[in-house]
Amino acid sequence: IKECQLDMFADRTSAATMKANQLRLWFASIAYVLLAALRRIALAHTQLEKATCGSLRLKLMKIGAQVTVTVRRIRVAMASACPYAEEFALAHARLCR
Repeated sequence: IKECQLDMFADRTSAATMKANQLRLWFASIAYVLLAALRRIALAHTQLEKATCGSLRLKLMKIGAQVTVTVRRIRVAMASACPYAEEFALAHARLCR
């Protein structure tokens, strides 16, 4: 619960209505479940296997990349100096299976 509150910002209920706050909490809960599944399925036996959700956001999702969209494919080009490029590629390959 603490990881979901701190890393997914589930404790922020600053909207004006109860419905908006409830929707924000649902989104935070869904994001936590998705990151937990990513950790369990795609990052097993890697150095990010036991990383917190905040670390996964920082190391895997907040990366600089050049995205090229064509009619047939979407190409993501990461910098060659990306320190977690291998983990990113491994997670992508495991999720595509």
